[in-house]
Amino acid sequence: MRLAVFASGGGTNFQAILDAIADGDLPARPVCCVSNTPEAGALVRAERHEVPTAVVEPAAYDDPASFGEALLDVLTEHDVSFIALAGYMLKIPSNVVEAYRGRMTNVHPALLPAFGGKGMYGMNVHEAVLDYGVHWSGATVHLVDEEYDHGSIVLQEPVPVHADDTPQTLADRVKAVEHRLYPEALRLFAEDRVQFDGRTVRIKEYNRPAPPQP
Repeated sequence: MRLAVFASGGGTNFQAILDAIADGDLPARPVCCVSNTPEAGALVRAERHEVPTAVVEPAAYDDPASFGEALLDVLTEHDVSFIALAGYMLKIPSNVVEAYRGRMTNVHPALLPAFGGKGMYGMNVHEAVLDYGVHWSGATVHLVDEEYDHGSIVLQEPVPVHADDTPQTLADRVKAVEHRLYPEALRLFAEDRVQFDGRTVRIKEYNRPAPPQP
């Protein structure tokens, strides 16, 4: 798997992916890190690990299709076979989605389809979870399609919501799960163990871990 990671922020999920590769748990090669902003901490992590970087800013292009073509040029340059969105704060242009359909994933800090959609990212998600009063949140790895947080679900893991949680404490608990779940999902793709049955993702020879106790 020749992996491109898209990130807009600090890149902690990107670091988890790099660590899994270094530990031999993820059979992939990180061939580029793409960001929409030159200030992204993920770019620093990439440079530290000698992963090529590219900054493609949408404001430099007239429309989403042109922005998508610029992204595709970068992906072609690095012969990318799979894309992992890891805290990438922009909607992926439809021409990129089409080119990498079934080969692009995102990690979301809630149990989709709950608390997903436009504007549901970062602390916004955890604040909404606490405001709603649910007892469980979690992390979801899903395929990327043309809609926000809509693609088929690959893996999910629940996280208990405690009575004294703040958005930050809940975020920390969910992030710890993301850092384990996302490399695991990518490993399943790298090992060609993911199959599609309509919207349902089926995984060959995979025993799902038991959910944590509240």
